[in-house]
Amino acid sequence: MPVPVIAVPRAEFSIEEPWDIPPACEVVTLRLAGNGGAPRLRTLVAAYYDDDLLTIVFRCDDDEIVATYLDHDQPLWREDVVEVFLAPSGLTPYFEIEVNPLGTTFDARIDSPDGVRATMTTDPAWTCTDLFAAVRRVDQRTLDVVIRLPFASLGAHARSGDEWRANLFRIDRSAAHGDDFSAWQPTRKSPPDFHVAAAFGGLRFA
Repeated sequence: MPVPVIAVPRAEFSIEEPWDIPPACEVVTLRLAGNGGAPRLRTLVAAYYDDDLLTIVFRCDDDEIVATYLDHDQPLWREDVVEVFLAPSGLTPYFEIEVNPLGTTFDARIDSPDGVRATMTTDPAWTCTDLFAAVRRVDQRTLDVVIRLPFASLGAHARSGDEWRANLFRIDRSAAHGDDFSAWQPTRKSPPDFHVAAAFGGLRFA
């Protein structure tokens, strides 16, 4: 079965409007990680790249911010967060990058020889050097997140025609409505589990 892919065009980053999505980008919608259904709140994601960095933009409907963590590498997944999993070569190792609505970041290198949580190991000491993340609250219903990942920190430089395995996620916590776990490629696990490498799609660099 072919791996689903997102087309990742070359485009320039605008420091004046860092959350802009260039017109050439393919925009995808996240689905519930467990069953592929529609989450309560919509999340759109797009990606593009230049010579040095991969940029990923999340555009999230959000009517309730649940975020208190302010220190790097705290357990952001316990609250609202967006997540990027990137595997430049094969399915392992892969890199996990998280950003919460306060702009706090988490990064780790994951080794998953069997593609399942039971045998994976996490190295939170790994740091995505020069990672850039910015968050804005557009109004009471929209939260935008931009993540800029330096290729040098990932140990791989994407070139036209390359395809990296990847998945994109969001956790939205709500006491009133319940928690949603969303994914570009649903992992179809209960309880929700994002660390399912076999579910990864691909980023195809134009």
